[in-house]
Amino acid sequence: MLEELGVPYEHVAESPQSEGVATLNPAGRGPILIVDGTPISDSTAILTFLGDRHGALCHLPGSLPRARQDSRTQFLLDEFDAALWLAARHSFILPEDLRLAAIKNTLRWEFERSQKTLANRMAEGDFLMGDRMTLPDFILTHCLTWALAAKFPIIEHRLTDYLDRMRARPAYDAARSR
Repeated sequence: MLEELGVPYEHVAESPQSEGVATLNPAGRGPILIVDGTPISDSTAILTFLGDRHGALCHLPGSLPRARQDSRTQFLLDEFDAALWLAARHSFILPEDLRLAAIKNTLRWEFERSQKTLANRMAEGDFLMGDRMTLPDFILTHCLTWALAAKFPIIEHRLTDYLDRMRARPAYDAARSR
């Protein structure tokens, strides 16, 4: 989002659970945005803060378009991010004796079902909600990219076309190169 906003920033690469990350977020996870010496953790909180602070890529708080934006955001977190995160836990995060390999088949099935639901909720235009990029576009692009890396198939053509458009954006390339 910082690249799309054109806001200068410094990217510091840190591994999860590293001392630097754990000092700023006791959960030991990134990303972490530091603003005026205050750490802000969790991706959606960071995206919402940046969009609201810069008056871009988010609809006005309290408006009906914002309610729709928040609805799409929550859907993506509940249906896409949660399935991918749970699959990651059972692949390499949890201790081996707690991992359930078979759960990944269920998660793939849920992920595919959620794609159908989302494809039916997508607006006409280049972005999830129409002709304007908004916060849920960042979450969806992240989740679809993660899905491919995790070998979760993207079965909806609207979503593969969408991901191709998002990954072709100069800001996407700039962020990936940091």
